[in-house]
Amino acid sequence: MSYWPGEALAETGSGGGYRFARRKRVKRNQRFSRGCCVERQRLDKWLWHARLVKARSSAAALVEAGHVRINGVRETSPGHAVKAGDVVTVGLDRSVRVLKVIGFAERRGDAASARVLYVDLQGRAE
Repeated sequence: MSYWPGEALAETGSGGGYRFARRKRVKRNQRFSRGCCVERQRLDKWLWHARLVKARSSAAALVEAGHVRINGVRETSPGHAVKAGDVVTVGLDRSVRVLKVIGFAERRGDAASARVLYVDLQGRAE
């Protein structure tokens, strides 16, 4: 329970109750945890988590340049939300990737964990 806005009491662990409790600052996004079940995610963040680009700023630049389509519609906003089932078409270097979104990640992981976020609709083996 929070007694001050943005603060929560921390238990001392000494068995003395809350008499010597200290206030601990809690960040705004830590108050309400979204958990593991995310329904939507920013487009630039998903591209970065799926390891299609090396940096999130590169993903944002790719989207702003108009090289990304969602369900056949060109998207120029990096903050556009993608959801499971969307088909994302990305023009990279000299190739085009067509991917179906099947999942999201809270953090960027290795290549094996990135591959479970999408299905390659071109049927090419990686």
